Amino acid sequence: MPAYEAFAGLYDVLMDDVDYDAWANYYLELIRRLGVEPRTLCDCACGTGSMSVRFAGRGLRVTGVDLSGDMLELARRKALEHGVQVMFVRQDMCALALPRPVDALVCGCDGVNYLLDDDRLRAFFTRARESLKPGGALAFDISSPSKLRDTLGNNFFGEDREDVAYLWSNRFDEAARTVTMDLTFFTRERDGRYRRFDELHVQKAHAPEHLLALLGECGFRQAQAFGDRRFDAPAPDEARIHIAAIRE
Repeated sequence: MPAYEAFAGLYDVLMDDVDYDAWANYYLELIRRLGVEPRTLCDCACGTGSMSVRFAGRGLRVTGVDLSGDMLELARRKALEHGVQVMFVRQDMCALALPRPVDALVCGCDGVNYLLDDDRLRAFFTRARESLKPGGALAFDISSPSKLRDTLGNNFFGEDREDVAYLWSNRFDEAARTVTMDLTFFTRERDGRYRRFDELHVQKAHAPEHLLALLGECGFRQAQAFGDRRFDAPAPDEARIHIAAIRE
């Protein structure tokens, strides 16, 4: 099954330990430190909209973009529950087309790790540049190469909750620098029986310095890498790396 179809309904349940408020605040502060005070923002690979609604709750006009229609349906409901307006659009972020340029564009929670080659990376960076106002800011994060290789790597994970359980098996390909994740979920139905479904996810271990070079090629300046929700350089064993740049 393609990624984030049946999984969409479980995503928020399994991500309930994520501090989205802190994450959204970090992104806004990072963008401001680059000299941009955003009023409009595009949230790429927005998923179920957890970041989008928080940006909107801080007074920004937000467009949320994702490839999964199932995730976007949940995002629309979430915006209603939070009492905010967000325009959600189903698009591939590598073919991003906004009605008008925005002040800032973010892509959180591994969105760029799913871009598996330089053609896809260049396509996203190019479309991001064209979707930003001159001097606008791009900010995104990646799971670091050390996390994908050493933490996820060739490892197995699992969890058994009251209404859902999952089995998560990974294979790291050193030559391709990719981790393939086989996930099997079991969800309890109303009649007490469990339904099984499977998903396959593949992420690329991008070297931050390579991403910075590609950003420069695609018309960005001041491209910098930061540690996880910090404003200094990432440590060698950093699990999550944030990258930000300014459109020329």
